[in-house]
Order: sequence, then C-alpha cells, then structure tokens
Amino acid sequence: MAENGHSEPLPYRIGHGFDLHRLEPVPADAPSGAGLVVCGVRMSTDVTAVGHSDGDAVYHAVTDAILGAIAEPDIGQLFPDTSPKWKGADSSIFVTEAVARAGAAGYGLGNIDVTVVLERPRLSTHKDRMRTNLAALLRVGADRVNLKGKTHESVDAIGTGQAIAVHAVVLMIRRNT
Repeated sequence: MAENGHSEPLPYRIGHGFDLHRLEPVPADAPSGAGLVVCGVRMSTDVTAVGHSDGDAVYHAVTDAILGAIAEPDIGQLFPDTSPKWKGADSSIFVTEAVARAGAAGYGLGNIDVTVVLERPRLSTHKDRMRTNLAALLRVGADRVNLKGKTHESVDAIGTGQAIAVHAVVLMIRRNT
C-alpha cells in the first residue's frame, strides 16, 4: 500500500448496484403518456415508480454499480432525495456523473449486465431502445450492454406488480494513461 493510504490502481474493478421502487397507479391528473420510466424509456402504463427523481430504477442501479466499482459515495449521498434540486430529475444525469467520475479515476466500462425484475409491463418490445440508451450514456457500443427482464413469479410486492427491482453489475477497466 502506498504511503497515502491508497493501493496501486487495479486493472479491473467490479461494481454491483441495486435499486427498488414502489409502483403506484398513475395519477388521474397526470399528463398524457405518463407512466413508468425504465432505462430512459417512458412506457405508457397504468403505474409509475415512486421516487424523488423520475424513478428510473435501471439508471439508479447502474449509477451505484459504477460508483461502487470506483469506491465513490453512493447515489443517495451524491444526489440526496432530500434535495429539491433532484425532485423529478432525469436519472440519466446520475449515470452521466458516475461515468465522469469513473473517467476521472482512470476507468472506462468493460461491460455491464442488468437484470430488471418486474411483473408488468413486459420489457421485450423496449429492450433494444433501452440498451441503446444505456450504451450512449456509458459511452460504449451496445454489444457491451446486456439487459434482461425477469418476472417474480407472482411472489411478494414485485410479483404482484407493486414494485420494480434492478440489479446491475459492471466491469470497469483501467485505461492506459
């Protein structure tokens, strides 16, 4: 270990992110097209995620996975839900900041694997757009981004359509500097 308390930089770092949001019916007075936001795609559904920002659980889990890989503070510390600044914010802002911090630390994305656990709506018709959105934010080709949709087989709050959960695992690679 170096004298400053830091280890030599690793060639690879792995991070895991998790997020869970309660789902509630879209309010009757919501604008047309309001619904659930997943990986930057707004789906016209009868439910929406409850959250301080736009509630995009994929972007939240991805942000935490990147920040965790580089041993930075988590999403709640950087973007607290007690701050009015982040009320209703587009969660892509959080991913962009995590990518910038990773770059400043000398790391770029190797690949990412995301699992979305959601009873409904089904993600299959939206997956290509979701992968494209995420790849653009991460500054990589879509071939480095995997996104899977899983149900919870009618078990617990997720299985009864009351919540969405997301796991994200990233491999960060040290850039040659």
